[in-house]
Amino acid sequence: MARPLDWVGMSNIALPLRVLADDGTALQVPASVDVSVDLRDANARGIHMSRMYLQLQNAFAGESLTPAGLRRVLQTLVEGQGGLAGSARIVLRYDHLLLRAALASANAGWKRYPVEIDATLESGHLRLTLGFGVDYSSTCPASAALSRQLNAERFAEDFADARPLAGAVVEWLASERGLAATPHAQRSRADVRVELRAAFEELPLTALIDVVESALGTPVQTAVKREDEQAFARLNAENLMFCEDSARRVAAALSSDTRVERFNVRVSHFESLHAHDAVAQVSGAGPIA
Repeated sequence: MARPLDWVGMSNIALPLRVLADDGTALQVPASVDVSVDLRDANARGIHMSRMYLQLQNAFAGESLTPAGLRRVLQTLVEGQGGLAGSARIVLRYDHLLLRAALASANAGWKRYPVEIDATLESGHLRLTLGFGVDYSSTCPASAALSRQLNAERFAEDFADARPLAGAVVEWLASERGLAATPHAQRSRADVRVELRAAFEELPLTALIDVVESALGTPVQTAVKREDEQAFARLNAENLMFCEDSARRVAAALSSDTRVERFNVRVSHFESLHAHDAVAQVSGAGPIA
């Protein structure tokens, strides 16, 4: 019956975290935290859970979240077990808010990104995995092609006996007759997990979110006026994507990012045509250091 245990600890601890905003301001956010240590002694039991809890409370009370800070907390957790443990792990989950500018107007709005940070200290080595979700819009390339076909057929029908002047064509395109069909699009999501390389002082969360959103080209918007909605429609037309395309775009961006050791990406297109979702998953490594 006796055997070593990989991890023993607590999950879903409610704690406030201090995270850095884009302008360097420290913000306090609510978080859910898991904490655990290993038990290499096959007969050991009864780890110091209350001590771990109090160490967490003190660790995150007045210091912003950084890789160096996480290392210190993990080392303290190991030392606090009085020789029972040699490794420690913390998983933090919270929502990160970023102020995003509108596409065309002078407005801006807050956008929420769910974040999970998985930090492990084993044999003095810190391993950090950063997970986050990005919502975006995906317009189906096949549906776009079918819509163009119907629009072309209606144009041929309406002007079968005429060679219209440019003004007549423009007027027709702007009318209800000029839109026989529209392609289906849907809100979609990229769930990204990145194992970070060790050479960094701050968590590159915002930078990696920007990398993924730029690769996809159609992140969902916050404040939207008419000109922003039109700009968003143009972006969707310029970035027609199957789920396979989305996954490959994100993978290509992360595989060339020097902050990335390894990555895993899952994209989900919450179909408006079907009652099921279209999904794709890809993993890989960052560039050779």
